[in-house]
Amino acid sequence: MDKDMGGDSMGGGSSGPLSPDGVDFSDPDQAGDFLETLLNDDELKVIGNAYARYFWYGVVTAVAIAALYHWTRKVMLYMRLRAAARGAQTPARPKSVLAKWFATVTAIAREATYFDLTPYRLPSSVRWFKIPPVGTIVLLITYLALVLALEFTNDSVPGAQFWQARGIRAGWLAVAQVPLTILLVGRNNLFTLITGVSYERLNVLHRWSSRIMLLLAIFHFSFQSKAWSDYGLMKLEWTTDSCPPTGIAAFALLLWMNLSTLAPFRFWSYEFFVWQHLITFAGFIIAVAYHLPSTATWSRIYIYIPSALYIIDRLLRWTWLVWSNRNLSRATLTRLDGEATKVVLRNTTVKAWRAGSWVHLSLPGLGAFGWAQTHPATIMSTPTSHGGDMVFLLKGHKGFTKRIMESADSSTDALLPARDAEKGQEQRQTKYAIINGPYGGHHQDFAAFDSVCLIAGSTGVMFTLAILQNLAERAANGGKRLPVRRVKFVWCVKQHDRAKWVSNELVAAVEKLSGAGIETSVLIYATCDESLTESNAEVKLCGCNCDKSQGPCCCAAPVDNDNASEDGSTKAVAHAASPTQISEKGPDSAIISVSRKEIVVKRPWLPCADFCSGRPMLRQTLTELLDGADGESGVAVCGPIGMGAEVRRAVVGLSDERAIHKGSGAQGCYLHVESFS
Repeated sequence: MDKDMGGDSMGGGSSGPLSPDGVDFSDPDQAGDFLETLLNDDELKVIGNAYARYFWYGVVTAVAIAALYHWTRKVMLYMRLRAAARGAQTPARPKSVLAKWFATVTAIAREATYFDLTPYRLPSSVRWFKIPPVGTIVLLITYLALVLALEFTNDSVPGAQFWQARGIRAGWLAVAQVPLTILLVGRNNLFTLITGVSYERLNVLHRWSSRIMLLLAIFHFSFQSKAWSDYGLMKLEWTTDSCPPTGIAAFALLLWMNLSTLAPFRFWSYEFFVWQHLITFAGFIIAVAYHLPSTATWSRIYIYIPSALYIIDRLLRWTWLVWSNRNLSRATLTRLDGEATKVVLRNTTVKAWRAGSWVHLSLPGLGAFGWAQTHPATIMSTPTSHGGDMVFLLKGHKGFTKRIMESADSSTDALLPARDAEKGQEQRQTKYAIINGPYGGHHQDFAAFDSVCLIAGSTGVMFTLAILQNLAERAANGGKRLPVRRVKFVWCVKQHDRAKWVSNELVAAVEKLSGAGIETSVLIYATCDESLTESNAEVKLCGCNCDKSQGPCCCAAPVDNDNASEDGSTKAVAHAASPTQISEKGPDSAIISVSRKEIVVKRPWLPCADFCSGRPMLRQTLTELLDGADGESGVAVCGPIGMGAEVRRAVVGLSDERAIHKGSGAQGCYLHVESFS
């Protein structure tokens, strides 16, 4: 991206290959003339510009394919909803030849792209580690292959401009990545509008487009340096041309942007990462603008147009930010057991959002720099579930979320029925809040599936509970039958008492779904509940191999006196999948139900849920879901990285074993994994 992208011509390639024969490089005049001819790219810049356009032809083709699939699926799901409203049987099952063909293609694509190799359990020091799903890896490899093919195809220019030609083309391809990098980061971007893929899911492509741009910048500098150094012209180029210094400045900023986007740095301090990233990006755009010579007019289009689109996106976001916060929101903070905070926010402007949407939440009065700190938070409520209020659950880790937890009132109001809680909140302290959003919620409509399984870990329940409440409200108040027949809600927490965070919402949702004739089950798993450990008199070990050095084991079974041996010892009760066979009083007035498959504990404060010990057997849960499905199933998961990866592997395995939509009669399974951090 030096003046080689548009320098003056001294004959160049038009008079034949450039040759160093007869040039006395010790003569400054001859060396300067040769360098000027070497840098001439009257023909090479035309070729480079053409290959940059070829790259964008590939991008447009990929986007068109994704958009075609997205809108086809959207129409098909809408037709399912209409069919169910008319009383059609099994509306979620494809019936026409075209629908069956589309379902088969979709099933094959899902098996090929859903799989994830990320381990289920990761040490706390590397919780940020994640291997992208196979589909993302394939997309990135295809992206890289396209760029490399464009760089090294038909690039054998004879003569002294061999390396110069490669460097020029790499420069054009590098600058062609800038629009893609910028478009992928905008919250109101065209890709999301056309393909339905939310911007946070596109973020991985945003990072990798920047990395590929860095690779091309390395090619650009290396190949041109090779061209200069072969004839001893490196020093002359650096002392007579302003492009190398500006290019190095742009390269240094690009290198830092890529290094600082690595997961450990982002997790170290996200707020600092965001601010320095914005500043570095602005510096990079300025450096590139200076680096591109005035004669390379077309190359500047790749900088100015996306920069203008980015500014428009920012203006739209700021305009919406001002409009939606023209009357400052009031937030009530309630500290809950388990180092969590329940935030109830009342905003008089934002009254509509999709289930699973999220906002950037800021509390200006929270510390000296509270106004400058924001935190992404999923909206747990729906526009009608809590009187129009936005409800969030934030786990207190460090920084912003920890300060929120420490400033919250310790109260049980959040655990009371909604009407009583509102009375308590009227007398409690509130804080001003600013929201930016809502964003997201671009998953497919789960009401259009036959069977739905919602899986969450910890505060990931905000996402799945929003979908559950949305389904319940539409089933109870819509006046039209939905395709969904069964809903299974699975939540993994550290202790059973954490379920009190959302007990009111769960009870209300289950009542509405059951009232609409939708079979609903709620399973809550506790990974370390003291009431289900060997330290509790009511339970005993089930013969596991857990490491007890770190504390009590949670793989426990209730004591069954009927199975006591003659010497007074007790036998571990076998697990069962059948309904309750034995009931007795357990800790905290719970009813312990023993079956041959897993231990089920009933809690009086959440009678609609079955409480279990340990981690959920996700593959078994999904097997049961698909066994009873009479149409396409939908699975949503929001939890730790390993949980999402485990669900991906289970869905792919079951799809392959059952030969879904390949003549076996087995129905498809859609999976949405929401990012959790």
